[in-house]
Parts: sequence; C-alpha cells; structure tokens
Amino acid sequence: MIRVPVAILIGSGLMMLAGCAGQPGGGAAPAAVAALEPGMARVWVLRQPSSPIGNIAASDPMVFANGVPIAQSAEGTAFFHDFPPGTYRLTVQPYGTPTNYVDTVQLAPGMVVYVQVEPVPNWEVGSTSGGGSFVVATMSPQEAQAYMAMMRNLGQR
Repeated sequence: MIRVPVAILIGSGLMMLAGCAGQPGGGAAPAAVAALEPGMARVWVLRQPSSPIGNIAASDPMVFANGVPIAQSAEGTAFFHDFPPGTYRLTVQPYGTPTNYVDTVQLAPGMVVYVQVEPVPNWEVGSTSGGGSFVVATMSPQEAQAYMAMMRNLGQR
C-alpha cells in the first residue's frame, strides 16, 4: 500500500475545488448577451486579463471605429458593439509612442468578429521608434472564446 502524506492530499483537494469554482465576474458567454438585431453585425472587443508584456501605465485605451469613439478597453474585459454592414477602420488610443496601426474589418449582416486590444512593442508593428503602445487586431473565434471565459463581460457599448 502506498502512503501519501496528508498535506499532499489536502493540497490536491484544494486545487481541484479551486478548478471547479467559477471565474470572478463571470465569462463573456454568448448566451449572456442580447441577440443580434436582423441586418446588423457584431464586433467583440477583448483585452487579456494579464498581458504578456504588462499593463502600460494602468491605461484603459479608447477604441475607435472610423474615428468615432466606441468605448474604453479595460484589462480583463470584453464588450461588444453592433454595427450596420460596411467597412470599419478599428484603431485604439495610443499610449506611449503611437503606432498608427489600423485593423480594417468588412462586416456583413449577421457576422460576428472578434478583435483584441493588446500592448505591443513598437518594433513589432513596423515602427522605428522605441517604446510600446496599443494595437487592435482581429482574432479567430476559437482564440477569442478561450479568452472570453476568463473575462468580465461588460455587455453592449
């Protein structure tokens, strides 16, 4: 018979219980949001709960569509905005050195698109200046769903 120390058994049990607990603030599950109106398209905006390169000065940059402000993107949150079909240039408020990076999406009725606001070193987006800033970039639905389970859903903005 194998004897396992009590401390290991207790620790394993606590880890299993922690794995069963829900995420704080709940995930951004599709069932938790209003249905998409006929003829409209939806853009989900996500921001990772803990970025690989850190939080740039605790900033919550504003996200823009065709130069019009939509909402601020706080760390660890997801929100959506519904648009009429068309072409939209998505940008994010610069912090640090502006990158002038634009993500253009072509939206059709019923379409759902996911974008991520993320801090990046400027050299990764072709800038010759140092430092870092934010970009908004399209992501796959599969990747977005994995992140959304960990984020606080802010709903429609």
